[in-house]
Amino acid sequence: MSDDKIHHINSSSELQTLFSSTTYVAVDFFADWCPPCRAIAPVYAQLASTHGIPNQLAFAKVNVDHVKDVAGQYGVSAMPTFMFFKDGKQVAVNGQAMIRGADQRLLGAAAEKLGGLAKKRAAEA
Repeated sequence: MSDDKIHHINSSSELQTLFSSTTYVAVDFFADWCPPCRAIAPVYAQLASTHGIPNQLAFAKVNVDHVKDVAGQYGVSAMPTFMFFKDGKQVAVNGQAMIRGADQRLLGAAAEKLGGLAKKRAAEA
């Protein structure tokens, strides 16, 4: 499964750049040593290739061990944690401010909802 639809974030400024160029951003906070993170990675990659729309909806990954300041900024304490942003501000999707743990059902539903919003927005643009 190709990872080219996923933005690998290496600094806070990279994340801010993504926020400023893309309306909706889903972020996967993960760690290399975390088995559930590895288990959900192909699912996240599939969601990114299905729902990602340039400038409308981006999927990003933040390695919490390599980019500690970003993980700290968002209070990430469990891996994986998925957060969703609109115009750079954290938002709840389907009533979830964040998804903690490798919950494929919740993550899929959130990606679908964001994908729908992004498609609608792209059509209006």
